[in-house]
Amino acid sequence: MFQILKRLKWLFVFLILFLFIIFLLSRGCVYSADELRYGVTFSEKQATALGLDPKEIFVSILDDLKVRRLRLSAYWDEAEPKQDEYSWKFLDWMISEAAKRDTEIILAVGGRLPRWPECHFPVWAEALTEKEREKEIGDYIAAVISRYKKIPQIVAWQVENEPFLPHFGECPDLNKEFLNQEIQLVKALDQRPILLTDSGELSLWIPAARRADIFGTTMYRDTYSKALNRYIHYPIEPGFFRFKKNVTRLFTRPEKWLVIELQAEPWGPVPFQDLSKDERDRTMNLTKFREIIEFSSQTGFREFYLWGVEWWYWEREANGDAALWNESKKLFEE
Repeated sequence: MFQILKRLKWLFVFLILFLFIIFLLSRGCVYSADELRYGVTFSEKQATALGLDPKEIFVSILDDLKVRRLRLSAYWDEAEPKQDEYSWKFLDWMISEAAKRDTEIILAVGGRLPRWPECHFPVWAEALTEKEREKEIGDYIAAVISRYKKIPQIVAWQVENEPFLPHFGECPDLNKEFLNQEIQLVKALDQRPILLTDSGELSLWIPAARRADIFGTTMYRDTYSKALNRYIHYPIEPGFFRFKKNVTRLFTRPEKWLVIELQAEPWGPVPFQDLSKDERDRTMNLTKFREIIEFSSQTGFREFYLWGVEWWYWEREANGDAALWNESKKLFEE
């Protein structure tokens, strides 16, 4: 009996110590509301898929919402629709319009970039071997950096998108050595910081953060899981993200941390434009938008890029519902 009590005593001490360590690692700086900064990710592909005019919505983002932080993607299939023949017209236009308004730009490069199917390979690249494809990706990245590195409003280069989330998207398996080569290529061409991104809920962060000057996490609360065949709500609190950030800091030290993809659109079993309003409301609506803005403000991050600006505009234009568009304006008042 004495031995059992002794073991229980040490188990209790260990549990208290473990909980205390969790408590310490869940602490961290929480910024005041006037210190928080917001931007958006914009995808002309998503705008087109929604039947919107990409130029019209882009100008509205800049002039109506007055967004001054943007993440844009140099999609490989758009930049190089034919092998060794580059097309820059729309990307040139977006960067020029943003630069006129002195808007900060994160420009994403690589085969895997934001929006489904994640890997945006040109048709002509489908028949290439892995080595051939990697060489072509390197050539396209070099072309993008060389073309835009003189634009002072570009503050960082994002290399690939969530490369350590292999089960999401229609993509080949991650080749870590090639990812390292991509990063070194960008660094050799320009001195601006390298941003790498990772899933906030489903990844460990450390492999991405150790390669990054800037680390960006996603942040979602309500999604649809195809694996579980149902809607899910992540049962996590803001301290979860402070904990992951503090643990990651034990192993690596990016210069800057941000939320690169803050959920602000629905996530269902099919594209949200094919869902009913009730279905869209299950994962995002005005109330949930306000909730995730409040939630994110307590996570210990200072800078956030919202994911869903095309949806807000679509709701306004297609459904006459400007609530989210108008609510978001409050975030961009600096």
